[in-house]
Amino acid sequence: MASHRRTSQPGLARTTRVTALSAAAAATAAVAGAAAAPMAVAQPADTPTDVAGRVDRLYEQAEQAIERYNAAQDRSKRLRREVSTLQDEAARGQERVNRMRAGLGTLAGAQYRSGGVDPTLALMLSADPEDYLDKAAALDRIGTRQAEQLAEFKDAQRGLNQKRSAAMLKLDELDRTRQDLNARKRVVQSKLAIAQRLVNSLSAAQRADLAARLQDRASRAGRSMDLHLPDFGPASGRAAMAVAAARAAVGAPYAWGSTGPGAFDCSGLMVWSYRHAGIALPRTSQAQMHAGQQVPLDQARPGDLVIYRGDASHVGMYVGGGQVVHAPYPGARVRYDPIGMMPISAVTRP
Repeated sequence: MASHRRTSQPGLARTTRVTALSAAAAATAAVAGAAAAPMAVAQPADTPTDVAGRVDRLYEQAEQAIERYNAAQDRSKRLRREVSTLQDEAARGQERVNRMRAGLGTLAGAQYRSGGVDPTLALMLSADPEDYLDKAAALDRIGTRQAEQLAEFKDAQRGLNQKRSAAMLKLDELDRTRQDLNARKRVVQSKLAIAQRLVNSLSAAQRADLAARLQDRASRAGRSMDLHLPDFGPASGRAAMAVAAARAAVGAPYAWGSTGPGAFDCSGLMVWSYRHAGIALPRTSQAQMHAGQQVPLDQARPGDLVIYRGDASHVGMYVGGGQVVHAPYPGARVRYDPIGMMPISAVTRP
């Protein structure tokens, strides 16, 4: 079906209500703390453990910013769909009003030409048939059917104005969301740039050692929690399909803001995996925490989402055997890690 939207409509043409100056100020304020950080380099006194800790903290801060970016991006997509729908509805409403206006004009003209108008009202009449019908209706000079048509026209015009107003409000909200999205993107880029400068200041051997230490930190954290989960057997149904997809993604690179198929961030991997099972998960780890039934950790089954940290800024999928599959952080690849690799805030069964 062809779209009813028009590229230019009266009442919908607008200019951006937020100036470029305020947009730049908002973005600058959002990243001021990160951008003002000193050049990150490994100091001679730093031990490999010190460097690994600093990089790990930067990646954690970046991931928190990434999930906020994902939320803003998801909101922007939703608003674009809503604006598109409202614009299409307004275009259809305009076409209906135009047809009704033409019909009312024909009716008014015919009444006027037929002499069906009291001569004493002649001076009240304007060249606009709609104006004539309004005045005639007020003086009971038109029939019941004509009055109904006029009322229908007024309702249609009022509905059109409401659609236009709603579209304008959504466009304003979309403007604000786009600027929020850009500001959050800069925060992520700043955090990752600082971490990358720190990594680049190391020798090749030190970088290899750093990568090994970062991966080992998760394994050691998982072993220290000593979680012994009961074996409920393999997943079934849709959970099994999601687990199979997550396992198939092992080895794919981390890419923030990505939901696959070639690269993922942590929540993007969950979205992609459950999409294969016909289930649409929300975009962020915070929203995914509430996207199903929360269950106790000791009842976790393959396919359950494991939400990490107090702010729910990381998520992995439990695949059995005390392990999760997750997209760890920038520079790493999708991999298996112990379920207790970091503090768990919730286990959710979609």
